[in-house]
Amino acid sequence: MKNILFCLSVLLCLLSHAFNVIAQAPVKIACIGSSYTYADGTANREKNAYPAQLQTMLSDKYQVKNFGVAGTGILKTGRLPYWKTNEYKEALQFAADLVFIEPGIADTQSPDNQQLLHYAIDLKDLISSFRVANPDARVVLLLTIPADMPDSSAITEKPIRQQTVQLIQQTAYETGAEVVNVDMLLSKENMMPDKVHISPLGTAIISRRLYEVVQQPVQKGFDIFPKLKYNQTYSSFYGYKMTTFTFNNRECKVVQPHRVMPGQPWIWRARFWGHEPQTDIALLERGYHVVYCDASELFGNKEAVSLWNKYYDLLHSNGLAKKAAMEGMSRGGIYVYNWAAVNPDKVSCVYADNPVLDLLSWPGGTITHKRADKEWAQFKADYGFTTEEAALEFKGSPLYNVAAIVRGAYPMLHVVGDADDLVPVAENTALFEKAVKAAGGDITVIHKPGMGHHPHSLPNPKPIVDFILAAAGHKTNFAAIATPGVEYRAAAGWSDGKDWWGQYDDINNLLDASKPLDILMLGNSITQGTGGHRHFVTSKPGFAVFDSLYRGHSWESAGISGDRTQHVLWRVQHGSYMKAAPKVLVLTIGVNNFDDDAGSEIAAGIKEIYQWLLKNMPSTKVILLGPLPAGLTADHYKRVKYQQIQGILESIVPAESRTLVKQLATTMILENGDLNPKYYKKDGVHLTAEGYAAWAGVIGKSVLSALK
Repeated sequence: MKNILFCLSVLLCLLSHAFNVIAQAPVKIACIGSSYTYADGTANREKNAYPAQLQTMLSDKYQVKNFGVAGTGILKTGRLPYWKTNEYKEALQFAADLVFIEPGIADTQSPDNQQLLHYAIDLKDLISSFRVANPDARVVLLLTIPADMPDSSAITEKPIRQQTVQLIQQTAYETGAEVVNVDMLLSKENMMPDKVHISPLGTAIISRRLYEVVQQPVQKGFDIFPKLKYNQTYSSFYGYKMTTFTFNNRECKVVQPHRVMPGQPWIWRARFWGHEPQTDIALLERGYHVVYCDASELFGNKEAVSLWNKYYDLLHSNGLAKKAAMEGMSRGGIYVYNWAAVNPDKVSCVYADNPVLDLLSWPGGTITHKRADKEWAQFKADYGFTTEEAALEFKGSPLYNVAAIVRGAYPMLHVVGDADDLVPVAENTALFEKAVKAAGGDITVIHKPGMGHHPHSLPNPKPIVDFILAAAGHKTNFAAIATPGVEYRAAAGWSDGKDWWGQYDDINNLLDASKPLDILMLGNSITQGTGGHRHFVTSKPGFAVFDSLYRGHSWESAGISGDRTQHVLWRVQHGSYMKAAPKVLVLTIGVNNFDDDAGSEIAAGIKEIYQWLLKNMPSTKVILLGPLPAGLTADHYKRVKYQQIQGILESIVPAESRTLVKQLATTMILENGDLNPKYYKKDGVHLTAEGYAAWAGVIGKSVLSALK
């Protein structure tokens, strides 16, 4: 009996161990593709390829493997079919839970143009092969990234690339695969310096986007289509399933994402369905529904508002979120704001693009341009005006209803072409913005210098998408996610051939050799300029003054040009900082985040670093400065963001650090609000030699006192 009980006990232990192993098995992610996945031509590709970067961002609960092969294509009959590579066989054996497929541009090269008819068939077969290897595999297709160079015998005409993109989207629609458009996120000038290969800065953008894909939550089982009790026709909207139906004698559309975000958020397109759809597509990728109800041409009158009220009730009662993001292009601005004014509690945000905000400006044309006669006649009919005089007294446009609009307390974003002569900014957004701010509302305006009424939107819709996601609390804060840097250019003040990883290793070697270390300066290029005893830093404008200040003490500079909060967070977690255990650490970081992250997000990233240091390096006195003053003038966006960040940090920064921050602001900023030109270079960020002296003069006493 004892032997039986012992055997049962052993068996239970083994089973428990097996179950734990299964439960702890990492999620396997396979990255399939060509040169862009392999990172051909990318500096330090082993560490900077986007699969490698993705792995560093994810926890050990994930296993990311790069199965990319440079020059390969999807076509089985192409020059170098991916199908014939060892990496393809290894990828199948890997049996990934999530498969990213990047088709590359090999199949858009001229010798294979005639074979594009087979492209979709072969892509479907590729998707199927990974689903055979793992029936539960999630497959995500990355839209082809075209080389940014003139067409030649090697890179074919744009229509071929566009056709390939359409084939990928249609294949996704037919197979249930997901689609991610990473190409629209890349600024070719900086991200593809040789016009063909992606730089580490570009692969970092791709890895961040794929990180969002991996981490995106999903509301399983939600499908609004069966709930809409109307005759529906289904079609593809850039790879997503779309239903079209008639509601109250009006054409309506709903596009459903592949993976619905919990809470079922949605964006409501007011007019011009499918025009410049990049924002809508990006939100579909992130789990939003996109909807439309044709209210043309009612110009936002009571009938239009009533129709939309009923359409809202239909969608919300069938599961979509209580609040919608409103999208109004051109005359669509009238529709979204007139509806939002009546329904302030049903709006999460408003994105308006070259919006009409005063119907007397357009179609009225009463100030700077000709009247749009057809639309003006329709406007008068919609609002019941029988005389010209009565129409010219109209005050039902959003411009005259700001008080009701602001009552909703939702943020607003306008994108405008400064040279728009159809819907002039001066007569619409400029007046509206002034009135909204005067009423305490939240509005941001992105200006496109020299641009007219068209094209709408932005080629890279990231600022618009980030705004909409942030308004609903869905935006990922990359400023607080530990990530290694990717800077690789010698212009960063480094020796040729020494990229971010070379600087990282150099700092760690110095920290390992410094025993004991008294003072450590930690940050980005401004801190890097203090020099320390770095081997690969070529510009040290602050070395003399800080070396003199710290004379008699061991000190080092751990600044890396281009670093953001997330990079410093990764460095302290993985580098030799704990081992060095400096007595004093001066943390100056955040300015490189200004262009991409909100002030609150940057402050959260700084807070993550600070709290990690306090927890893991308790013997180190941390002097937290955050970013130094930036922005040449008081109203410059960098100065505004600087003030936001410092205001947020006041709640966590010790009194001594707060005092130093205020002293630095007083020292570096003139009475008129401008930065002191003696202390700053023309970019309003980097310091001159005199600026380093001023910085040292403010913090020197506190740093040395902390050593006692």
